[in-house]
This record gives sequence, C-alpha cells and structure tokens, in this order.
Amino acid sequence: MRRIIWVPSVFLAVLALLSLGAAPASPGRTESRADRLVAQMTLDEKLSFVHWDYDTTDKTAPVHLPGVPRLGIPKVRATDGPAGATIGRPSIAMPAPVGLASSFDEELAEKYGQVLGREGRAFNQDVIFAPMVNSIRVPQAGRNFETFSEDPLVTGRTAAAEVRGIQSQGLMATVKHYAANTQENNRMGVDVQVDERTLQETELPGFEAAVEAGAASVMCAYNKVNGEPACGNGKLLNDILREQLRFQGWVTSDWLATQSTDAITKGLDQELGIDVAVAIPPGGEVPGGKYFGDTLKEAVTDGTVPMAVLDRAVSRIVGQMDRFGLLDENQPPRPERDVAGGTAVAEEIAESGAVLLRNQDRTLPLDAATTDDLAVIGPTAKTPKVTGLGSSYVVPDAATAPLDAITGKLGEDAHVSWAVGEEIEGETIPASALNPPFTGGTVLQPVESGVIYDGELTVPEDGLYRIAARVTGGNGAIQIDDGTPISVGEVFGKLTSVPLELTAGTHTVRISGGAVVDQPMTLDLRWVTPDRARQAIDRAVETAREASTAVVFAYDDGAEGSDRTSLSLPGRQNELIEAVAAVNPRTIVVLNTGSSITMPWLDETRAVLDMWYPGQAGAEATADLLFGDAEPGGRLTQTFPASEQATPVAAHPERYPGVDGVVRQTEGIHTGYRWYDREGVEPLFPFGHGLSYTSFAYENPAVQRAADGFDVDVTVRNTGDRAGSDVVQVYLGPSPELRLDQAVKALAGYEKVELEPGESRRVRVHVAERALQYWDTSAGGWQLAGGERRVLIGSSSDDIRLTGSVQADRPAQRTRS
Repeated sequence: MRRIIWVPSVFLAVLALLSLGAAPASPGRTESRADRLVAQMTLDEKLSFVHWDYDTTDKTAPVHLPGVPRLGIPKVRATDGPAGATIGRPSIAMPAPVGLASSFDEELAEKYGQVLGREGRAFNQDVIFAPMVNSIRVPQAGRNFETFSEDPLVTGRTAAAEVRGIQSQGLMATVKHYAANTQENNRMGVDVQVDERTLQETELPGFEAAVEAGAASVMCAYNKVNGEPACGNGKLLNDILREQLRFQGWVTSDWLATQSTDAITKGLDQELGIDVAVAIPPGGEVPGGKYFGDTLKEAVTDGTVPMAVLDRAVSRIVGQMDRFGLLDENQPPRPERDVAGGTAVAEEIAESGAVLLRNQDRTLPLDAATTDDLAVIGPTAKTPKVTGLGSSYVVPDAATAPLDAITGKLGEDAHVSWAVGEEIEGETIPASALNPPFTGGTVLQPVESGVIYDGELTVPEDGLYRIAARVTGGNGAIQIDDGTPISVGEVFGKLTSVPLELTAGTHTVRISGGAVVDQPMTLDLRWVTPDRARQAIDRAVETAREASTAVVFAYDDGAEGSDRTSLSLPGRQNELIEAVAAVNPRTIVVLNTGSSITMPWLDETRAVLDMWYPGQAGAEATADLLFGDAEPGGRLTQTFPASEQATPVAAHPERYPGVDGVVRQTEGIHTGYRWYDREGVEPLFPFGHGLSYTSFAYENPAVQRAADGFDVDVTVRNTGDRAGSDVVQVYLGPSPELRLDQAVKALAGYEKVELEPGESRRVRVHVAERALQYWDTSAGGWQLAGGERRVLIGSSSDDIRLTGSVQADRPAQRTRS
C-alpha cells in the first residue's frame, strides 16, 4: 500500500452500516442478514462503507470504517501486513513471507497466519492486508520479500494455509494485489499486457487458493491489466474473481488505486486512501473518498450508478462482518498478546525457511566446543536486519544482535571479534560540502510538509558514496540530480543508507517531506565517502586474517515503492566478501536478503546461508543454525540467476521495466525455472535447491492415477549421521497431445519429510488434477492435457533423482528409476 508522507503509518479498518432505501436481494439469492441491514441504511450510511475513513487522533488504527451504532454495526479497524501487524507500535516481527514459503511447510504457514491473526485481534484490529500472493516474475522487484514464489503451486498452497491461520483467530484476511502487480517501477501507471492463459496459469492460482480458503477480502492493484485499471477491470473483478473463482467477499482498492466512480459497477466495492495535498491536524476534517464519496453520492442520486450496485457492495462488506461474528450481540472476545509464543513460532519458521546454498567440506555446522577464534563481520551482525521496508515494515518487540547470539553460543573463553566491513552510516556531511549549509535536527513541526532543503552537494572525488539519513516523526524523499528519489522515514527503518555513484564536483540536492500529526520531523544527513569505505574494508580484512573462521553478514534493502537497480549486494559488500575470503579460507556468508542476488565471490567461500529477513527471532535462529542446534530446512522458491544478463526479463525491456508505460509478458507461461529450462540457461542456484546437514536417498518410486489427480510414492532414506528434513518435489512433463507451448517441466506436488539418521519412510506426494490441465482460452476453462506424461522426482528443479510416467486419461504406467 502506498503511504502519504505526511501521515503516520497507514493501517486499516472495515466498517458498519446504516442506510435506507436499499434494493431487495437479487432474484435467485436468499436475503441475508446483511441485506436486511443494508435495507435500513440511509444513503450516507451506505457510502460510509465503500470508502475508508481516517482518524487523525488514533495512531494505532487511523484507517477505519465508522460503523452504524443504531443498527448494531460496530467500527471496523484494519492493519497492514504481511509480516506482522504494522499498527504504529512494536509488534511481533515475523520472518519475511518469502522465508515462510521457503519452508515448503503448510503447517508452519498456518501457524504464521495464527500469529498474525492473534496479534491483529489483540491490537483491536479486524482486518489485515495480507497475504501478498503476486508471482515473483521480476528478480529486481522491490517487494519480492513480501510474497512467496515464482511457482504458482507453492504460492497457492502457502497462501491458503496462511489465510486459514489468520482467519482462525477471527481476523479477516485481505489477499493482495490483484493482479499482475509484479514490479514497483511505475506501479501506479504501468499497463501489463498478458494473455489469458499466462494470467490463469501463473498469476491467478495464488488468488484462487486464497479464495478457496475463505479469504474475506481481496485488494486490487495499482497497475492496469490489458488496458483497464485493475481496480476498475470488469474482466478481472466480475468475470474471473466472482464468476470463475466464486469469490463471496469484498474488493478494496490499494491506497489511492481507485481511478473512477464507475469502478463500483465493474466489481470494486471499496475505495482506500485519503487524497490530500496538506497534512491533516489532529481532529481536523478528513475528506471522504475521492471517487466513492460525494461523487458516488451524486451518481447514485441522479441514477448514473444504480442504488442496487451500491447496496451490493455494502452487503458484501457487511456480509463478511456477519460471517466473523462482528454483528453479534456478544462479539468474539479479543485475546491477549502472546509475544513469547509468537516469537517462538517466528524462530521456528526462520530456521525452517533458511536455505543452505553452499556448504563445502561440511564447514557448517560449526562446533561451538572447538571454535575459539571467530571473526564476525558486517553491519547487520550488530544491528539486526529484521524486516523489509515500506508498508510492511514492522517495529519488533525486541531483536537480538546476531553478534550477541553467536557470542552467547561460544561462551566467555572464546574470542569473538567484530568489524563493520561495510560502513553504512559514516559521518555528518560537512558544512563545506553543502551550499547552503544544512543543519540536522528538527526540520518540520507537527503536521507541516514541504521542501526541507534545496541546494548543492560538492563531492571531493569520483566513487561510490553512501547517502544516509536518520528520520523520526515523518517521511520524505531525498533526490540527488535527476536520480531516483531516496525514500526516508519511519516505514523505511531507523536508518536509510543508499549507495550512489557520484562524480567529483557539484550535484543538486532536494529534500522534501512531511511530519506526522503529533511530533516534529527530525532529519540527520550523513555520508560514507569512498575513502572511509575502503578503510572499513581494510579493518575487516585484518580482523578476518587473525581468526580461524570468518562469518560475514551481508544484506540488501527490499522496499515497497522501488525496485532494486541491480541484483548485486548493495554498496561494497561484494568487494568486502572477496577481500575477507582472500585472507581467510574458512569464510562463511550469512545473507539477510529479500530475493535472489548474484554472487561473484561464491567459489571463494566455504558456506552460504540465506536467512532472508528473519524476523525478531532471527539472531537466535541464525546462531542455532550456524552451530548445529537447528537444521536449515528451507528450499528456494525462486531461481537465483548466475548473472544480471541471465534472467527471464534481461535484454527484454518490454518485459521489464516496460516500454512507453507498457509491460508485455512475452515470456508467457515460462516464468522462473520454466524459462531457464526452455532456454537451457544454467542458474546460480535452481528453484527448489537447498542443502541439509545430512543427506537423503530416494528409492522405489510408484505412480498411481486417481480420480482427483495422481499419487507418487517414494521411499526417502536419511543416509547421513544427523536428523534432517528434505522436500520431495514432483515435476510433470508436457503432454504429447497438446499443440500449445508447454513447460519442459512444472512443479506438480511436494511433501516435506523429517527423518532421523538412518531412518527411511514411504512418502506420498499427491498431485491434484489441476496439474494435468491447461487453460483453454477458446473454451474459457480448464481442460485435460492428455497422453503419457513424464513424472520427475527430485530435490530441486535441476536435481531429478527418479522418473516415471502417468497416463493422464488412463491408469498410471509402471514407474522406472
């Protein structure tokens, strides 16, 4: 969700009812309790449901629906997600959703949802804008950390489990962003041109699964889809979402994503966003919806929009409130927070979703008893990287530094040294470098907004600089020359630090922002010069040289509102890792990243552990994994490319970022690993990859056709000396009878298994009938792709251990190894 820079964090709320003159229920549909309530509402009461209101006096739940007390309809509040309840105060910060999906564990996904659900209800919320289920199509996309996978099956199964978990606690889930919202670059205006089969087979399965799990609400996206705004697209909202997927809840827009009043006739039920040019003081008048406020009232009054259309939208919202017990005289009780329990779940998920990418000579796990001289390097070793940035940013209840957790594992007798390596804050920019001079501190009083600084920055030498800012009490942007604005503020963390290549000489600087309503905005501006950065690397190298083992923590800053400009680690982190590995042959890299990255230093390191953004228990999880008190259970839900030039969108500007405001998904169904298979491109790490501290063998496969798909049975044996888990992945080859473009193979099913040393177990992977089908555009539905289909069983998309076949329209054939 987009946030206005002068208002505090945007949250949510869904409201209640009062109005009169409602039309009767549609013919063929039984009148519901919601219909009867809507029939008693005035026009203004009805309108209060179809646009969110904003309470400038309530920091924890400003966005809400006011409710209709006279009809017994309560106020409804909502919160952003999807990695925690972002309610303007500390809350449980869960691991990034991409880390959750990497666990390949639906039970954990349900637990994740339960934590979100309980937190939201305990914080007096009723709706959470989660989960996000858009496909990871663009490796650079800034919000990849917020979603699940490049594969629709993983996305769908994870989303459905999380929705069940959230709503089991009485909190309504809002699945987002419908649809084809796969980049932040020009997200407000881009037109995504995508054929129907590609849309149905790659992007929509996550939404379908969430709908089938009972999601109360769907949030539509900023972008256009095939020329029509997603939030006013009758094909998407009516034909697909309601008719094909049989969605029964309501559709809300993303923040200020509503683009017309007649969108309500095309399936949009609710407008989100307050469109104001100046900050609203506490208690000040808040304008209504831009399109679903007075303009909709006028349209209903003059008959341009039928009253029945408005009634339908309101009934959908009130109907979900009724479903969740919010209209009952005795509403479901709200629980107390369970910080300890939620944090324990967060740690379990961080461990189960951690992906061990490389482990030469079984370097990991480290032996705490014999590790007595350890160098820990990197800024996020001392200041933990907990979560991504933007509307999903969560202020954790508490978060231990990984350095402290590691030191605690080793005890007092061990020698643990730390070096920052990658300087990210540096020093105050000297007055001589800024014209006019800039003095940090309070820059805007409460409610104020506007230009904070307009001047010039003089740079002493060519090179890579970091521009760093600490902001409290507001949000803003720093623009240097004509570059991309640097977003700063409370939803972008305590410190924003962005690397920029600058030439010696003068550069224009413009800083704008807005203070929140109850405190002034402060801004401290700093930089890291190339010389200071080199010194930090030199100190880290010396620290690593003197240690028996070096652990380098590396990170990136995935954020809403902007895509990554490179798949490299930001700043000089690649240089840092290469320099450390050159002097210490036992170099281990721990990644706190939100999506795939390139690794030019990979062959020089002994081990690489991807922790993603691990949440508030990330330090404890990382230490447990490094020293073998836990096992890395994650597998990649996205392909890691070998280079910037070896991705599905590289060298195709029409695919990303688009040409003249239009993105064309010309890769079709070949997203993610399917593109690598088709093109014969070798990735750095394939989809499904992940190592364990033990090893597994697959034996004796069997495939059996069933009425609802087919079953794959395989014996999995732990051949190592430690307990561990593996994810048995089943892929399906193309149909010989289908004369359409098909994937070389597509994930059709998976099952996670945990085994003790030497233990073997017969594992069944059920493959749903949908895996045997394709979207028939001419027929407008799913059709069987018949004939004999290859069945491939493995531990990643590139590590196929066993093969077999299934006759799509007859009983399965004998499996072979």
